[in-house]
Amino acid sequence: MPLTTPPPSQCDVLVVGAGPAGSACALWLARAGLQVLLADQHAFPRDKVCGDGLIPDTHAALRRLGVFEEVAALAQQVPYVRCVGPRGGFVDVPGSLSVLPRKTLDHVLVRAAQRAGAWLLAPLRFEAPLLDGERVVGARLRNDGGRFDIAARWVVLATGAAAQPLMAAGLCERRTPSGVALRGYVRHPAMAGRINQLQIVWHPRLRGGYGWVFPAPGGLFNVGTGLVGSHAVQGNGKGRMQDVNLRRMLDDFCSVYAPARELMAGGELQGEIKGAPLRCTLRGARWSRPGMLATGEAAGSTYSFSGEGIGKAMETGLLAAEALLAQAGNPQGCRDDSVRERYEASLRALQPRFDLYETASGVNRHPWLADLVVWRARRSPRILKRLSGVLEETQSPGRLFSWSGITKLMFE
Repeated sequence: MPLTTPPPSQCDVLVVGAGPAGSACALWLARAGLQVLLADQHAFPRDKVCGDGLIPDTHAALRRLGVFEEVAALAQQVPYVRCVGPRGGFVDVPGSLSVLPRKTLDHVLVRAAQRAGAWLLAPLRFEAPLLDGERVVGARLRNDGGRFDIAARWVVLATGAAAQPLMAAGLCERRTPSGVALRGYVRHPAMAGRINQLQIVWHPRLRGGYGWVFPAPGGLFNVGTGLVGSHAVQGNGKGRMQDVNLRRMLDDFCSVYAPARELMAGGELQGEIKGAPLRCTLRGARWSRPGMLATGEAAGSTYSFSGEGIGKAMETGLLAAEALLAQAGNPQGCRDDSVRERYEASLRALQPRFDLYETASGVNRHPWLADLVVWRARRSPRILKRLSGVLEETQSPGRLFSWSGITKLMFE
């Protein structure tokens, strides 16, 4: 419901952004007994541009939060990911997978945070941190009704890939995103029985990225394209965007991939085709400052290889909550240095995994590599098992998609 009464003026933790990272963080903190305010610039339920694929790390986070069964009852279950190379060959990689539009998923997570005791404030947009010297002691939020200053012992910034909140918070190190994506929803019940897997497609016409077709509940399909690694960092840290027309990229995807073409031509488009930026590889922003932690895609929690970020957003949100709770019982309160050191150490522990996925994103720039991996995986159960391990995060993607990994594929 829209905000109808003035928000509280203070709390233990103010979480700004009620996507997967922010809601996970707020739920965990509220469940531990902290007074938590969760603010978002939109009233719920609200739309969010995403591929909507829920892969194993997402399922693991949902189980930890206690909402997996609720999500599973709403989602479209799928048995595998179909990886399609430029020549049309494909391999089906099994995994624990499902699809649920973010409008529904995010609302489930927000309601769970509210049940745990968090107070949802929406719509309210983050405008600036409140400062005591250099320390953040709250935030100024705004909507059409005016400005609201909320004091907090800690602020968690979970505002996604947009640069403006990071800049206002003094955390932005790179204004340009790591990538961009475009998606549309198409209803085509006649194809629901034909497409029952996540389909990811590489092709020279999509160089630098990929296309996807994901089946959602009720004969709905998420059809989109993504471009990753689209920035080039310059000396001033601003970077620049690669020149790309995402709508043309989506048209190219439909031209080269028959299922996408058939869906777009014969299905009923639901709403607008929308685009959004991505922030990947845990880079592009400072992770903290005194009194504030950045989490989720604001901290770059999306994988550059696949563009998947829902599970990792929730994981980083939980890491932020754990860092705060580790100091909550301290008689001196949450010491800045201890909280920040714990949180940043936990993100540094994740960094090597993100680096490996960044290495693996070379397949997006060199689509012929997908043909090679598909060809070998169709002939080698061992390689197919490794692909499934990449999906489950029990295997390194570098073993398959780095140059050394490709060399091994040729002779294994």
